[in-house]
Amino acid sequence: MTHLRQLMLEELRRRNFAGTTIDSYIHGVEHFSRYFHRPPDQLGPEHIRQYQAMLFSKLKFSPNTVIVRLAALRFFYVHVLKKNWSIAETPYPKKVLHLPKILSQQEVARLIDAAKFPLHRILLMTLYATGARRAEVAHLKVSDIDSQRMMVHIRGGKGSKDRDVMLSPKLLEALRVYWRGLPRKPKTWLFPGNRRHTAEHPISTKLLWAACHSAAKRAGLEHKRVHPHTLRHCFATHLLEAGADLRTIQMLLGHRDLEETTIYLHLSRRHLSATGSPLDTLTIRGAEESTRKA
Repeated sequence: MTHLRQLMLEELRRRNFAGTTIDSYIHGVEHFSRYFHRPPDQLGPEHIRQYQAMLFSKLKFSPNTVIVRLAALRFFYVHVLKKNWSIAETPYPKKVLHLPKILSQQEVARLIDAAKFPLHRILLMTLYATGARRAEVAHLKVSDIDSQRMMVHIRGGKGSKDRDVMLSPKLLEALRVYWRGLPRKPKTWLFPGNRRHTAEHPISTKLLWAACHSAAKRAGLEHKRVHPHTLRHCFATHLLEAGADLRTIQMLLGHRDLEETTIYLHLSRRHLSATGSPLDTLTIRGAEESTRKA
């Protein structure tokens, strides 16, 4: 896989794919190759068909995960091997849309309070206060915190787009406490890697997963399956419930299309409770008689 892997990496980087997408695509092709114990350039449509069926039947992958695996294989065959890809022979499964799970504001406070380490606590606060993705938080730079304008600059978000989000005064104060506690003040990364936070590289996104998992367990919220993106969903939903408009939330989240943001209308209690059920407008004779008899 070495030569083919390098070619695929070059093609992905040429098209400026996000780091997480690159990792996902490379892993997908490697898994496909290992399953058949053969180099991927020696495998064809029939192998892809068998592999797709196996992902559903044996590994029990969700349709959305299978779509990502097929997208990785399609990229490899079309852009690396320069071969044709038949949609008819390799149909994508129908995408399943699930409403994300949301924590109440009280539960978010419990989660943050239950953080095991000070670094975990500041990471959870940053995720919730900015609505940033885990990779965006991990790659924040010291210069991205603008206390004069009270803004946080998010660099290289999804689609390689920069954006500004609000800097919460409470988050700013927590960041200053965190900064004063660092043994060596970093020059570049706001959250430097290694145990002493002195590395020349940022923390891994896995640390944000660990912070969420550990705090959720300590707060008795493990049944909610809390992960970094949960706090992004909470950020958007709680803003909507507080009266923010969808267009503003779209800009803060860095969504390309407003339709992506409308999912939070299904999660906002304020918007759901503002619309009554049509049942409440009916006069049901049987129900009234039952009430009088009771």
